[in-house]
Amino acid sequence: MPGPEQRRAYVATGLNPMARLRVIVALMLREMSTRYGRTPGGYAWAIAEPLGMIIVLGMAFALLSNAPSLGTSFLLFKATGFMILQVFTVLGGNVGNALTFSRPLLLYPRVTWVDAIAARFILNLMVVVVVTILILWGIALYDGLTLVLDWGAIMLAMGMAALLGLGLGCLNCYLFMRFPVWNQLWRILTQPLFLISGVIFLYEDMPIFAQQLSWYNPLLHLTGLMREGFYPLYRPTYISMAYVGVWVMVPMALGLLLLRRYHRELLNR
Repeated sequence: MPGPEQRRAYVATGLNPMARLRVIVALMLREMSTRYGRTPGGYAWAIAEPLGMIIVLGMAFALLSNAPSLGTSFLLFKATGFMILQVFTVLGGNVGNALTFSRPLLLYPRVTWVDAIAARFILNLMVVVVVTILILWGIALYDGLTLVLDWGAIMLAMGMAALLGLGLGCLNCYLFMRFPVWNQLWRILTQPLFLISGVIFLYEDMPIFAQQLSWYNPLLHLTGLMREGFYPLYRPTYISMAYVGVWVMVPMALGLLLLRRYHRELLNR
């Protein structure tokens, strides 16, 4: 373990880009072995959890309606909304716990808080993107669907959901360590998001008052964009990428500023 002098010297060491990359990769490999390698089911659980929710939602609404709001597959309709929400919640929560997870290693000057955030973001983004591809591809095969995809809209929706998770994750990094109770509150607050993010109902099918309130939820814009990529005839007019961009930049800037100012204090608590 590093001594007190090393702890006080916790600053970026000016390593060259390749050395910095090796640090990030090492942190990623550590998390892969500890989080997924030792957990029963490992990576399979990352697929089973969202897939189970999608199947339950699809079956429930298949009993209540003859056809989904878009297309012919209840599973695909729910999955195109739920996986956007999954990208956001996974990254927002896991990036938020980056400093806590890598805290022992962050006592070494060669490992910075930026490395911890980058490693967690990259690894969890890779996992959630692969899971999304497998689930959506599997649903298409299971239901025998022929999809005409708008890859630009799909990649923009996924990318903005990832950045939204990163932005709020950076702010959560500070809040989780400064106020431990916020970790529990975050989990509680994100649970009902699928009810107000366009996962179950299209924005156009909501009552007017619900539309006016839910429009301020940035995830609603991204689920609409994702479905635009999967359903060629669907053209949502309420989407504002500028508004989503504000939700990305403001929490990210605030979180990074707070971490830069207080990271040593938080790690030494």
